[in-house]
Amino acid sequence: MADALGSQDGLYTMVIRGGDSTSVQVIGSIVDYAHAYPDAAAVVAQIASPDTQIVSLTITEGGYPVDDNTGDYLADSPNAGEGSAFAIIAAGLEARRQSGGAPITIMSCDNILSNGKVTRAATLGEAARHGDDLLAWIASSVSFPNSMVDRITPATSDNDRSWLAETHGIEDRWPVVTEPFRQWVIEDNFAGERLPLEEIDVIVTDDVEPYEFMKLRLLNAGHSCMAYLSALLGIATVDKAMAHPSIDEYLASFLHDEAKPVLPDVAGIDIDDYIATLVERFRNPAIGDQIARLCLDGSAKFPKFLLPTVRAQIAAGNSASLSALALAGWCQYLLGIDELGDAIEISADPLLADAVAHAKASESDPAAFLGFAAVFDEDIASSTAFVAAFTHAVDSLRTKGVVATIASSLHDTNEPHRANG
Repeated sequence: MADALGSQDGLYTMVIRGGDSTSVQVIGSIVDYAHAYPDAAAVVAQIASPDTQIVSLTITEGGYPVDDNTGDYLADSPNAGEGSAFAIIAAGLEARRQSGGAPITIMSCDNILSNGKVTRAATLGEAARHGDDLLAWIASSVSFPNSMVDRITPATSDNDRSWLAETHGIEDRWPVVTEPFRQWVIEDNFAGERLPLEEIDVIVTDDVEPYEFMKLRLLNAGHSCMAYLSALLGIATVDKAMAHPSIDEYLASFLHDEAKPVLPDVAGIDIDDYIATLVERFRNPAIGDQIARLCLDGSAKFPKFLLPTVRAQIAAGNSASLSALALAGWCQYLLGIDELGDAIEISADPLLADAVAHAKASESDPAAFLGFAAVFDEDIASSTAFVAAFTHAVDSLRTKGVVATIASSLHDTNEPHRANG
């Protein structure tokens, strides 16, 4: 990407694909590109620059060296220490402090609940290496607003590049393809001046958390729940998966019958309308969002997106069978063979070796997969009802297949199923 944008003066094309229309626009907001590896000096200098007021982050859910449950900084994480994103941020803040720099905002845009709080924990963990003076300066001069970004953006493909060249005469090494829908919510917590974000339809609020719950537990969890089952069926894109009646029905039932009942209220948002819009977004045939993209980083995504719903359902005395099926699909996917007997190219994961090892252990004992302690807490692994639902789902996937297992799970769901939202 550094080479691509460097050769294009930072210009790139945004392709917005709706169900019945497509728009193309060249974006000129990137004025420079500094590749932080292997030498982060240019990025450190940019953070220290008095002209810089906001450092925004879009890394990945698995890129934060912070414990999902305790919120503690994990010094031994592969995402911590020299060369990591937060080590670079801490070095930039130290350089800014030493030069008498003005207050600055560090703003995460990743799909993590309370991402500002998590970013602060990771930054402080790395800043401690520089000493107490930097920690004190961060406390007085740096803010970490929470945010929520909602827009489906698949990975750029060669087909996207070819289409753009053939239809618009634009040779772009890295176009961005996205959907028309967009929602960006930011906590009004800036250390210095901030952009007039309301003028570009950003929601600026004192409380981002309800929006985060809604998006993470519905859109992101929905993506993860359908992804591995779709991969087992040999389906390559989200719209093709939604055209499969079993996947479409399964997703709608999960959203309405397991995720929605344990979702906090979101002021001004009709959850049924949001779910209906969500399903239509997933069905958009023009996006071509890749199932393989959704299968990335399962060990980082499930704890943030799905397991809060599982815990809430367990607390309510329910088995969460549809969530259990999603996790069973992940377990089966990790064995690397789909239902047609074809090899699956398993998507990257920060804990892939451990994930595969636990999936292999499940071949003799399905419940062994729930012993994957980096993902599943004791409250989930020790729930008799959930372990039974998970074991049943794994056994059914292996003996009856995805379609029959979905049908059985939908039949057993306590709440009535609403296929069309």
